Amino acid sequence: MTSRFPAYIGGRDVEPADGRYVHTISVRAVLEDTFGALALKRDLDLGTREPEAAGGALAGACALADPAMGRAAVEAAARARPGWARVPVADRVELGVRIGEGLSRHRDRITELLVAEGLPHDIAGPMLEEYRHTDFSRETLGWCADQLEFVHETGRARSVVRRVPDGVVCVNPPQNAALANALFGITALLSGNTVVVRAPRGVPLATMYTLREVVVPLLDELGAPPGTLNVVCGPPMTADWLADPNVDDIVFVGGSAKGLAFEQEAVAAGKKPILELAGNDCLVVWHDADLDGAVASIAENFRLSGQICNVPNQVIAHPDIADELIDRLACLAADTRPGFPDEPGVVLTPVLGAGQFFADITDAVDRGATVVHGARRLEVDGKPSDTGLFVEPTVLRIDGLARAATVNAVRDETFSPLLPVVVPTRGADMLDEVLAFVAGNRYGLRNSFWTGTQRVVDRVVEEVTGCGVLNVNDSHSAFRPYLPTHGGTGLTGGAFGEANFLMLRTTRIQGVHAVSPGGVS
Repeated sequence: MTSRFPAYIGGRDVEPADGRYVHTISVRAVLEDTFGALALKRDLDLGTREPEAAGGALAGACALADPAMGRAAVEAAARARPGWARVPVADRVELGVRIGEGLSRHRDRITELLVAEGLPHDIAGPMLEEYRHTDFSRETLGWCADQLEFVHETGRARSVVRRVPDGVVCVNPPQNAALANALFGITALLSGNTVVVRAPRGVPLATMYTLREVVVPLLDELGAPPGTLNVVCGPPMTADWLADPNVDDIVFVGGSAKGLAFEQEAVAAGKKPILELAGNDCLVVWHDADLDGAVASIAENFRLSGQICNVPNQVIAHPDIADELIDRLACLAADTRPGFPDEPGVVLTPVLGAGQFFADITDAVDRGATVVHGARRLEVDGKPSDTGLFVEPTVLRIDGLARAATVNAVRDETFSPLLPVVVPTRGADMLDEVLAFVAGNRYGLRNSFWTGTQRVVDRVVEEVTGCGVLNVNDSHSAFRPYLPTHGGTGLTGGAFGEANFLMLRTTRIQGVHAVSPGGVS
């Protein structure tokens, strides 16, 4: 067994009272022998088989936190809160930069664990670099730090507008991107909050390793109070957090329906809900676009089999280039094959919600769409199969914006490698109709446009405001310094949705006016 992690609470390792651990079986082992691997995991979790007997199939194990451990983590964060808030902002920013550097130093080991948990190798390493260059870059952190305080002095009077930390922030990463969202979540530390992270039971290893081996030692070097960061592995804890008076903010990452219901519960409980929900991103390709660049950006849909929120979920193709674009996307889909996550070139992952994938295709065809390529289950070797764990990247063609608006795969997030390409009807007002169609999207994570005309660029930048990130003539899902990695409006972020710098979202604005003794305001 390569990794074994107890919980980390109040600055120390904590073992569960009942001794229970959850074991992670490598995805390669699961794909090679699904039933055997699941039986092995069951036996290991029950303690009826020794870890030494599992061989290379066992990637590691994490202590399973019980409710008492969850409460202890929050209590430790509450105790650490005053001391951590007094640490100078400059020191906390430097901590963030050093976390980014640590991600690079530990890249190989973190990548190994991510691959064991099912993230393709070709995606895992670049993902860590993206976070180093964005959420933990000196540029982004410096900009956020600048927003924390504004000072104006007149004579003896001093007026300050400042953002103060909310307090205890609890982070709920999802199964599909646990480490990425845990890293996003701990940026709340940098504005003076203390943090509790729940690592999901199914994929806890990379999260536990990274927070324990990269972040915790840096906090110790800085002299952070015990409990500044607490990490436990367990079932969802949001109900406990809602009821805990020590919790101030809850970062909820998940589907829109559950997330919006949680938002109401959190507000009723007096907690700040910070939602990172679904995305249904739109990518528009105009007649004069760089097709090579546009195709490469659209191909991001197939990463992790589309099971990530910030990839393009629908394409609008100008009629002049639609046929060529669709042909190129069909060839690209055909060349995108399954494989084991440790193999080079693999970007697809198993799709557990394949039933919805096929239901979306059936709905689209019933409403007039054409299947250009795909719509089959595949085995890990790429062969079609009625029981394969993968689904084939699929390209649909839908003619007309009005028809597309009725198709479920266009109206809602599909969370699969399903790519509807919508071809609008020619007309003098076609750009107006396309911009109105994009604005009508109920989700608001990202949108992107590809065009060679500055007039179109100007209109897009001016009018496309209902999303957290807008990209023009660049990668749809890439992260950039200064720009947010998360956040959006509508079904993506709820009533309080916006581009999400968590370092700022977990603070509140306060005005202070102070007059030196002997003066008059």
